[in-house]
Amino acid sequence: MHGRDNFFDRGGHKNLDSFCLEKKHRKFKEGTRLSKRPRYFRKIVMSSLVSSVAAAAIAGGAFAASPSNSSSGGNPPAHSNAGGKKAPSVEAHVKPIIKIGQRLFKDLNANGKLDPYEDWRLSTEKRVADLLPRMSMEEKAGIMQITSLSTTNINDYINNRHIRYLIIRDNPTASELATRANQYQEIAEKTPLGIPLVFTSNPRNHINEQNEFGISEASGQFSTWPGTLGLSATRDLDLIRDFAEIAQDEWRSAGIQKDYGYQIETATEPRWRRISGTFGEDPAWNAKIAKELVLGFQGEELSSQSVAQTVKHFPGDGAVVKGLDPHNEPGQYATYPTPGSLYKYQLPPFQAAIDAGVSSVMSYYNVPKNEGSAEQLPRELWQSETQQFEEVAGAYNKTILTDLLRERMGFKGYVNSDSGVLTNRDWGVHNLTIEEKFAKAIDAGTNIFSDNNDPSGLISAVNKGLIKEKDLNPSVSQLLTEMFNLGLFEDPYTDPTEAQKIASSETSQARADEAHLKSITLLRNNQGMLPLTDEKVAHTKLYIEVFSGNNSAPRTEALKKQIVKEDPTVTIVNTLSEANAALVWLRPSPFEFPDNSTVDIKLGTNTGIDVAKVKQIEAAVPTTLVINMTNPWVIDEVEPASAAVVATYSVKSEALLDVLRGRFNPTGKLPITIPANQEAVEKNASDVPGYAEKFDYTYTNAAGDDYSFGFGLSYK
Repeated sequence: MHGRDNFFDRGGHKNLDSFCLEKKHRKFKEGTRLSKRPRYFRKIVMSSLVSSVAAAAIAGGAFAASPSNSSSGGNPPAHSNAGGKKAPSVEAHVKPIIKIGQRLFKDLNANGKLDPYEDWRLSTEKRVADLLPRMSMEEKAGIMQITSLSTTNINDYINNRHIRYLIIRDNPTASELATRANQYQEIAEKTPLGIPLVFTSNPRNHINEQNEFGISEASGQFSTWPGTLGLSATRDLDLIRDFAEIAQDEWRSAGIQKDYGYQIETATEPRWRRISGTFGEDPAWNAKIAKELVLGFQGEELSSQSVAQTVKHFPGDGAVVKGLDPHNEPGQYATYPTPGSLYKYQLPPFQAAIDAGVSSVMSYYNVPKNEGSAEQLPRELWQSETQQFEEVAGAYNKTILTDLLRERMGFKGYVNSDSGVLTNRDWGVHNLTIEEKFAKAIDAGTNIFSDNNDPSGLISAVNKGLIKEKDLNPSVSQLLTEMFNLGLFEDPYTDPTEAQKIASSETSQARADEAHLKSITLLRNNQGMLPLTDEKVAHTKLYIEVFSGNNSAPRTEALKKQIVKEDPTVTIVNTLSEANAALVWLRPSPFEFPDNSTVDIKLGTNTGIDVAKVKQIEAAVPTTLVINMTNPWVIDEVEPASAAVVATYSVKSEALLDVLRGRFNPTGKLPITIPANQEAVEKNASDVPGYAEKFDYTYTNAAGDDYSFGFGLSYK
């Protein structure tokens, strides 16, 4: 909100041309800050002391080189290979440094000589080919597991179980993340082969209604953006690309090299609880976003600046039956009742990510169900003349992972299972032993197993002859390839101070604030209630209430305090009888019935909304109705009586206030289609977007406007 007055014209509206000019100026001042730029920091390891250490290392001594005992003297000239573009940053905290001419290398196995896998001048393919036979079968099995980080078990995970992929699920500051990552990378560097760690996280850059396991466990420590539906609602691919590049810089600086994101799947079932993590219901638009995310986080190819992407959940979790959660057994099935819907609606975003070079793909939990599904796959991919799908979960489904993803769609990366597929989410393979599950999943095309910290089942599968050690090599090769390409064998360390500086950048947050503003969607203003100009505010006594289940009262008070702080000219009253206008912000949550029959998205008690109270307010005074659209809610009871309607997607309240007051002319567009009523929800085809339904699915307001994908108004 700083410097806001610079962007307002005399009428009180934010001047969009000025905003664009300011954006360009900011990018110019930042150099390549919002595009691909060199890292802000480089490691200081080249010094005369390092030279002495290197000489001793070559002679067989085990010495460590680190920034703490080196200086900047003796750097090679910029035109040399060591000091130029081809020389990576090399930093060792435990193992020796080998110096050959002006070039530095880590002696990862501390044998006093430069082995091919330690030589960054060689191709990744050659380095992997050298390292792979040096690994024991147990080390290979360990690297094929990715598990939630445990600070109490970290030594056991790294040294005994040989795990190298770790998922961060807590919410430290950037500095704390970097400090901890460095400590754990040192443990990995001490191991015989010095194979580094890859730290992974679910998205961390968005406002969340509630942090939820496997979706987004962290928020508020990096630049804070609207929810993913909000990014989609901006209809601004440049802004989305900038988001990805800013987040990439923040994550990599804090020691996170892999993202469990994003949910690029198409939202086709309105009751699905994970729509809030998607970019909406249009496969073509989602495909464009997927491309920008991959290129923004990874770059044209993986490098020491990249954050590897794991797009999810292939082939698209949106077609869940009645919105039931596939984490739970009653929601395990995916059905495709509309002929050709898989290729038409579900696969395009994944194809775009593959074409952009995405590093990995996460498979869905779901079991594709034959009963209730129309023809989707080419006949040559059917299991038999009468059976289209093998009814096993995605991680075990060879037709989906090998025949479709790899052979038909051309995916070259690795497949990351979703969490718990070996234990309590083993849909379709429950009767198999742990060894049989590992063998079947690897044969299907799964390369790494999520949230599994016990590789003993895979080791046992090899020992029992269910799978051969050589069958592990393709998976291990792909994982090592990612590590090498990310530059982790040369330098897995980061600077905590610099990480915090990057995470706290005001420039990055300013760009994020632009996304908040541009996401907000004006749906109806036929009574001219908005914007609340200074002239209107002077005569307005505003009643404010937030509806959000048990959080309604504290959120109401927080919004009042925020408005008083940001805009003290607004007169807020505490009772409806004092008011001549109202602002109501609905923040519902989907409700899955205890009997697992369906999910409720109709505004009411189940979803946290006191509909009777909302209607009472609307009947008393002209009301601006704001609805947080984490799902396409059934709004037919509360929408008609409001004076104006606005959609948000988990945005900052300051941004909403700017739009309501006319300081920013709304430009957001709906990323989802709002159903006409509950009957429309129950009648919908789970595999088809709302805009493509074959019946009168869409809600139409009193002004005759359909609340369909892409709709949104601006102030005149």
